[in-house]
Amino acid sequence: MTQQSLLNRAIVSVLKPLVRMLLRNNVPYGAFADLVRRAYIEVATKDFTVEGRKQSNSRIATITGLSRKEVKRIQELEDEPDNLLIEKYNRAARVVYGWVHDETYQEDDSKALALQFEGEAPTFTSLVKAYSGDVPPRAILDELERVGVVEVDEQQNIHLLSRAYIPKSGVNEKIYYIGTDVSALLNTMDRNIYQPELKPFFQRKVYYDNLPDEAIAELQDIINTDSQTLLEKVDQAMAKHDRDANPNSKGTGRNAIGVGIYYFENKDIKEQDDAQ
Repeated sequence: MTQQSLLNRAIVSVLKPLVRMLLRNNVPYGAFADLVRRAYIEVATKDFTVEGRKQSNSRIATITGLSRKEVKRIQELEDEPDNLLIEKYNRAARVVYGWVHDETYQEDDSKALALQFEGEAPTFTSLVKAYSGDVPPRAILDELERVGVVEVDEQQNIHLLSRAYIPKSGVNEKIYYIGTDVSALLNTMDRNIYQPELKPFFQRKVYYDNLPDEAIAELQDIINTDSQTLLEKVDQAMAKHDRDANPNSKGTGRNAIGVGIYYFENKDIKEQDDAQ
């Protein structure tokens, strides 16, 4: 099988779950095609330039296979107003981050304190002011409650249920992760395949395709527990060097790095005959 055939198969495999999500959200092919055109143009503009020369629409058209007229049309389209969702995610995430890492809002065993909404600090209101600027604390609390990251008990104490802003019920926020998490994985794979002169980024998976149903629950528990432990260890190591969390951190440059772990199942595998 040729490299192009392998790539074609890989593309279809990547597109199938994406198309499933598009159809669930009533996104027709025409709208998706426009988004694909925009992605082609943005990548060609940024990543496929000729050194010392400004990228022209003619060259973009040559690289992408689109007409110059189409390139110009897509370039003139206004982006969808997604900045509000991103801003909301960032502010809510910063509040949870401060709750987990700031000793002011932790018990002696580093567990997040249960907070009253307002009153004598530390409170939820003081936490929001410290980590989310001038956004009303009630708006942040409503958001964190809505997506299942916090809960309020009968005494009005606010409890943190997750050490990260991981929405349990907010569909929009989960959709936002598609653009960040999936693209991060593909960028890592692209680097590892096409830039062999660079030190490869870590990319591994463990996969077995003949496991009994009875083993799934046990394996899920192991994966969930050990993965969370690893992520919290990495989180603590990163926080020591992050200038937002630790202003005394020294060094040059500004880098964004991360690690992601995910569990998957494949229900499409045909069951083998037990007699074989």
